[in-house]
Amino acid sequence: MCGFAGFVGEVENREQVLENMIDTIIHRGPDSSGKFVDEDAALGFRRLSIIDLSESGDQPLYNEDRSKVLVFNGEIYNYQELREELIQAGHTFVSNTDSETLIHGYEQWGEELVYRLRGMYAFAIWDQKAKRLFSARDIFGIKPLYYAQMNGTLMFGSEIKSFLEHPKFDKVFNEDALGNYLSFQFVPTNETFFKGVFCVQPGHYFVYENGKMTIKRYFEPNFTGDTTKSFEEVVDDIEKVMKESVEMHKISDVEVASYLSSGVDSSYLTYLGQVDRTFTVGFDEGKYSEIQDAKEFAASINMKNDAKVITPQEYWDNLSDIQYYMDEPVADPAAIALYFLSQEAAKKVKVVLSGEGSDELFGGYNIYCEPLEHTSFNKIPMPIRRMLGNFAERCLPRGMKGRGFLMRHGKTLEERYFANATNIFTEREANRILKKGCKPGIQKVTAPLYERVKDKDSVTKMQYVDMHLWLVHDILMKGDKMGMANSLEVRVPFLDKKVLELAQTLPLHYKVRAPKTKVALRGAAEKVIRSKTAEKKKLGFPIPIRVWLKEDAYYNRVKEMFLSDAAKKFFDTELLVKMLDEHKHAKHANEKTDNSRKIWTVYIFLVWYDRFFEHGKPVHPAMSAR
Repeated sequence: MCGFAGFVGEVENREQVLENMIDTIIHRGPDSSGKFVDEDAALGFRRLSIIDLSESGDQPLYNEDRSKVLVFNGEIYNYQELREELIQAGHTFVSNTDSETLIHGYEQWGEELVYRLRGMYAFAIWDQKAKRLFSARDIFGIKPLYYAQMNGTLMFGSEIKSFLEHPKFDKVFNEDALGNYLSFQFVPTNETFFKGVFCVQPGHYFVYENGKMTIKRYFEPNFTGDTTKSFEEVVDDIEKVMKESVEMHKISDVEVASYLSSGVDSSYLTYLGQVDRTFTVGFDEGKYSEIQDAKEFAASINMKNDAKVITPQEYWDNLSDIQYYMDEPVADPAAIALYFLSQEAAKKVKVVLSGEGSDELFGGYNIYCEPLEHTSFNKIPMPIRRMLGNFAERCLPRGMKGRGFLMRHGKTLEERYFANATNIFTEREANRILKKGCKPGIQKVTAPLYERVKDKDSVTKMQYVDMHLWLVHDILMKGDKMGMANSLEVRVPFLDKKVLELAQTLPLHYKVRAPKTKVALRGAAEKVIRSKTAEKKKLGFPIPIRVWLKEDAYYNRVKEMFLSDAAKKFFDTELLVKMLDEHKHAKHANEKTDNSRKIWTVYIFLVWYDRFFEHGKPVHPAMSAR
């Protein structure tokens, strides 16, 4: 696991510029660094040594005649078989790294290389002779990859903050992204909050040559649901493919541990991985802590569990630094908890397994049950349901029982479902609270996705949307950025090409039978772990934001930010404070309002904006601590 940054184009002091760029991502690779600089391009690298700990594994890496140069972030899990094939084809290797298979693979197969890869990756290859840059991102979007074309220069890298060090980079806030952020709790497209900076989407690569960029999609998930196998056979297949994936994800020259919550995903991975250590975090508030359940499960399979209780003060005091590492605001409170989880793990290991992706592949979110429930109500003609939904949204008080049900069922799936985030701003609410308002944007994002799966069942449609939005821009974003903030590699065995191939064949009733989710996966897990864990309902990462916002210390902290000059640039601050006050003084969570998610979404944005735009160039936490 590493990080890279680079550019193509003219600039003075090119080597120093590159050095400054890679210094901003030292957290991604504290073990060593490397640079390639010629008159056309510059590629820089920070290394976290995982496979082949010798200096021969340092990057940039070259082909035999040194005409092609590689920087790479991630792991290629089938690199050993690719290596053998390339050696048979006449290529000469100088290291035992998975990285070197990419540079020789590109020599051998060109752009077709990406179809052969099994792993998590973002990489860039510079061809000195052709003056051509080739760069690709893995099929799920596990590893980040950004680019910007500005002032005759292409900048690219693992994190946006490295671009800020380039003299050709124009740092301009992209206010157009704010409306969708308030609804999704992240920016849901290839745009970012930095104008002119884009993320390469999962399963895409680009070629940059003669000042022109060409982007191509090379992979798309295809949920067929066409297996004819019995449930027992499918369960056996899941067990087999997951065992294989976990074994491949354990390939390392350093110890591999595991995150452990109280749910089926991480528990099943932990059992299959037979790791020596597991790590858990939680909070003092009873229902907001999974520590006891995790410790009980670890004990049941004779594994160590290191657990940390996160205090409210350290959670809140670290928000600015965490937003620096995130690059962009993601208003998922679990992102901050993940920072502390990875911090604890990094004290003892460099690599952990984590359970991201199982819900999207195997049908795990509780909301996936919704289309299969209340089928009698759904028989009411849509015009009548739409009228009832509009009445509920406009006339019934928030928190009133049944309001949300009528609103959801007064819309088609394509109109109402866009992400797992709940209780964030509707477009109407976002339009009210933003000074400049916002244009309707949710369906502009989701409509093309729904169009590609228009012949599928409702649950599969939701999975497909979540794989392209929620998984990429929330789950995997925070997983990578929070792990790498602590120089920790996070591996996700559910997000494996072979696992996906199997998951795509599952029919609806092997995924969801309301109220049960992940039916087939739970069946596989129950063969080897206790039923209490295998059958536990999806919980998510419980964070007591709602409770904290009622306490004076945190209420006042948020209120101060809501009245700041930055807030006044973008928001109706009277409405912000009213929303905060309503939440604080509500006696019960189901009374008029629980505004905690809305408050948090705005607050995290303002914390991020303050760090990146209010005080000049943001400072790396390691530098500011000196």
